[in-house]
Amino acid sequence: MNGTALPLPPSMRVFERGWLSSNNILFIDDERAALVDSGYLIHAGQTLALVQHALQGRPLDLLVNTHLHSDHCGGNALLQQTYACRTLIPATEADKVRDWDMDALSFAATGQQCERFSFDATMQPGDELVLGGLPWQALAAPGHDPHSLIFYCAELGILISADALWENGFGVIFPELDGESGFAETRATLDLIAGLDVKLVIPGHGAPFADVGKALATAYARIDYLAADPLRNAQNAIKVLLKFILLERQQIALAELPVLLSGGNAFKSANERFIKKDPDDLVEWAVAQLIRAGVARLEGELLLNHERGA
Repeated sequence: MNGTALPLPPSMRVFERGWLSSNNILFIDDERAALVDSGYLIHAGQTLALVQHALQGRPLDLLVNTHLHSDHCGGNALLQQTYACRTLIPATEADKVRDWDMDALSFAATGQQCERFSFDATMQPGDELVLGGLPWQALAAPGHDPHSLIFYCAELGILISADALWENGFGVIFPELDGESGFAETRATLDLIAGLDVKLVIPGHGAPFADVGKALATAYARIDYLAADPLRNAQNAIKVLLKFILLERQQIALAELPVLLSGGNAFKSANERFIKKDPDDLVEWAVAQLIRAGVARLEGELLLNHERGA
């Protein structure tokens, strides 16, 4: 299923998945079938079903990850078990995957799940892949994730932007939570994209879009806002990470939240470095933020997932 009315080459399909799972991009040509990003673990069965339906009995030959956040690689293991597909990951993540270092891979830090997977080869900026019979260049896209790659097809002006550029922003800038540089890298990535002749963006989340100038203007305004006060990035991270867990579980006991928000390193770093609230106050603040945004509601002693307009 295509998440846009804009034209895509016939060898390319976009499975638009929402926010718990990243979008998946499937390429099918005479030579091979390849998938970019595989969604979150609890949606792995859905990812497999989408791929199987599209392939109609053909094998999946290649799996490519833009980066290794859990919502982009959580379906890797099931796809590998089903198809024995070759898997490519960013080169700077190789040792972490080989050793399955849950802390270094960020899964433990964010309280998210990912079944162990393997890889066959790595990619680095400047590498070229042929997907769907088209040449795609891997480009470095640090900021949201220091190791992220994006893929650009100059022939058609299509950019697979992962979480470096969405129609209304970009992903949480995680390095800043640990006191590392991320704002400057995010801006540099936006500059890189602005210098490309992009006609269509396929983001990691949300529908593909063609108004690249508008998206970039929104993203530049966003990075200006966050960089002006790093507390804003930390507050956004807490809200996004809690919402992610709520999307996964659908409900969380309020009594569980103080431990949850002090357990993962991402929560802990954001609070200790910037927000500086005790666990109970942090819970009260985070819950209020999600309710105010219309993405959660209280029912007795439970925090329930809620979607705007539902």
